Amino acid sequence: MSDMVANWPRKVREFQNHHMDSTVWNDFAFRDDDIIVSTYGKSGTTWTQQIVTQLVFQGDPTVPVHAISPWWDMRIIPPEVREEVRAQTHRRILKTHLPADALVMSPKAKYLYVARDGRDVVWSFYNHHTGFRDEAYALLNDTPGRVGPPLPRPDPDIRSYFKTWLEQDGYPMWPFWENTASWWALRNLPNVKLVHFAKLKADLPGQTREIAAFLDIDVPEAKWPEIVEHCSFDFMKAHADLYAPMGGFPWENGGDTFINKGVNGRWKDVLTPEESRAYEAMAIEKLGPECARWLATGEGG
Repeated sequence: MSDMVANWPRKVREFQNHHMDSTVWNDFAFRDDDIIVSTYGKSGTTWTQQIVTQLVFQGDPTVPVHAISPWWDMRIIPPEVREEVRAQTHRRILKTHLPADALVMSPKAKYLYVARDGRDVVWSFYNHHTGFRDEAYALLNDTPGRVGPPLPRPDPDIRSYFKTWLEQDGYPMWPFWENTASWWALRNLPNVKLVHFAKLKADLPGQTREIAAFLDIDVPEAKWPEIVEHCSFDFMKAHADLYAPMGGFPWENGGDTFINKGVNGRWKDVLTPEESRAYEAMAIEKLGPECARWLATGEGG
């Protein structure tokens, strides 16, 4: 452990925008068994939080993930929510969307980084973004402390939205490639595990068992069927009030917008082959072939 601590990755910058403020991690008092779920966003974050929560709480279907596992670096979190997390007596589960080099990390906490093909990320983000109520823009843009430009209204054309996101590296959200690359670089650390949306879709029971093993959580065999059922899309869609932040307040259709379709490949009927190849070429340029392959398929991480 001493060698790992000595060589532990250090925070090298702050990351702040309309959604995030990395400075909130600077004085965070870690516990040795903390669990951090990290993604770029719209990559299976809440799904993975539900998996972890079901493991920690041994299949309890009533645990309100949005209440116990907040997005810690979201800048508009009320102080009382942070106090509630500090007071939790169970194993804590927190969420971040920061690149690893803007995050204070503990060598004793466990980190799950969840990834998804960027094209699928954008299609999910578009649904998320277009569903925002006026009050959500006011909250994100007008709460004091915002750094950088406000979150704009989305382009009404999803194809144009995607092209802008690709050409301007994540606009109007935040940079995509550096987020993926920063966590890929940490994949060999013993307390970092890479998870992929496509693999969760293909083998939820197997992936859930892998996550349990990584987190050192023992689950009685009889509990596994209900845990996996509670992590299914159908269960989460039917109980969206347990997962949507702020009770679904930011979206016109509440939790139904936040828990949307849970599918991949919707971009295939919209993007031209040339546009899709441009994304794939950029992935290789920005990430290298091995990481780009993992991001696209979940294989090789």
